[in-house]
Formats: sequence, C-alpha cells, structure tokens
Amino acid sequence: MKPILIAGISIVNLALISYSIAIFSQNRKKLMSRIVLTFLTIGVITDISATICMIIGSGHIITLHGVIGYSSLTGMLADTVISYRHARRNGLNSALSSRFNLGSHLAYFYWVIAYITGAMIVMMH
Repeated sequence: MKPILIAGISIVNLALISYSIAIFSQNRKKLMSRIVLTFLTIGVITDISATICMIIGSGHIITLHGVIGYSSLTGMLADTVISYRHARRNGLNSALSSRFNLGSHLAYFYWVIAYITGAMIVMMH
C-alpha cells in the first residue's frame, strides 16, 4: 500500500476520534461548548487532510466511496458551521434543542457509515 494512503488512513482515524469526542460531549451535556467546537474543527481539518491523501494515493477523484465520503464530509462541515453560528448567536455553553442534536447525530452517523465502508474496502484488498 502506498505511504500516502497509509497516512490518509491514519489521519481519518484521528477524524473519527475528534468527531466522536465532539458529538458524544454535545450529547452528554446538551450544550454548545468550546470542547465541542474544538473537536468538530479538528475533525473537519483531519477529515479534509485524509480525503486529500486518499485522492492522491488512489489516483481517482470520483468513486462510489469517494462520493459517499465527500457528502459525509460536507455534512460534518455543515454541522461545524451551524455549531459555530449557534455559539455566536447564543453564546458558549448555551443549551441545544433536541432538533439541533438530532441534526448533529444524523451527520455523524452518516459520516461513520462512510468510515465503515472505507474500512471494509481496505480490508477487501
């Protein structure tokens, strides 16, 4: 396996950890905290970095898994932007509605599905 792909796999694992910390913290406290924003941001940055590594390493921009991955990244990026907007409008440590939490959970769940499909593709090779 190409070193750039190995780097991408390692980096996407960091994205999984970061997103998980953010979403589980948000769910537990039902607040928009600095921890949530920090780990969402780290997750998006590492996710973008991993995606770039995987595109370079595979040599393919458009694949079925790529489309799933791009759309899940877009979902997490949107959740991060909406989270920052919420914090700006309502302040840090502001309460989150169940609808807000549901949206975040759906974006995260879809991202995890993309992560799992990618892991399954790697294991099949």
